[in-house]
Amino acid sequence: MNTARNPTALIAEDEPLLAAALQAELKKVWPELAVVATVGNGKAAVEQALTLKPDIVFLDIRMPGMTGLEAAAELADEWPADEAPFPVLVFVTAYDEYALQAFEAQAMDYVLKPVQTERLARTAQRLQAALGQREAPATPAAEPAMDATLAQLRALLSAPSLKEPANAAGPERLKVIQASVGNGIRMVPIDEVEVFEAADKYVRVLTAAHEYLIRTPLKDLLPQLDPAEFWQVHRGTVVRATAIDSVQRDEAGKTSLTLRGRDSERVAVSRIYAQRFRAM
Repeated sequence: MNTARNPTALIAEDEPLLAAALQAELKKVWPELAVVATVGNGKAAVEQALTLKPDIVFLDIRMPGMTGLEAAAELADEWPADEAPFPVLVFVTAYDEYALQAFEAQAMDYVLKPVQTERLARTAQRLQAALGQREAPATPAAEPAMDATLAQLRALLSAPSLKEPANAAGPERLKVIQASVGNGIRMVPIDEVEVFEAADKYVRVLTAAHEYLIRTPLKDLLPQLDPAEFWQVHRGTVVRATAIDSVQRDEAGKTSLTLRGRDSERVAVSRIYAQRFRAM
């Protein structure tokens, strides 16, 4: 944080009245905090945060198109770490005992809806302390701090309590993908699938020899896949671990994969999932 200016914040909340209430309460408990933008969805939150580089980002957990957690993951992937410290994240959520336990387990701050002044004041104190630690000159500890944030986000993204309600018994593992081909349906054994890739309203299903399109969202497929066999490497990409041939990291620090038999293609790896590919 630049000590020559007031700290800044961005609010991402799809309900305008709640966004206005949060901004008003922040003004009460932390008058020096400047709210530089208020947006209504995750995509806009990422775009504005990358442009404005605020010190703090308040993210509503449930937003249309992209959840607060997904927006945080994408922001982490795109953040120019050489230009500014990654913002402190605060998630905004309605009361849910299990969701709050997930945040507390990962030491991630949260604000409950409707906003309560006393609770927000405690959050403001913690945020001020966190930003105060950034006033010291940059040190080698900056990268471990970012790694810790990425680890927290990975854990939250996989927390059952923060996902859409599911069958209490747990979903059965997929054995076959039913893909429309012309006027028929092709039954694709899951053992043949190498990549699932989100593409607009579809998911591309790649085997060694074919490509299919299905309408089932990737977030609905994930719980049905064996996480030991299929690794998520990006918000929109899941690959079979045994199909990975090599891992590369370029000069900009971006990680990508090459799959067996697909030497000309590179699969991008999000910063949040790159930890998986550090040398054993």
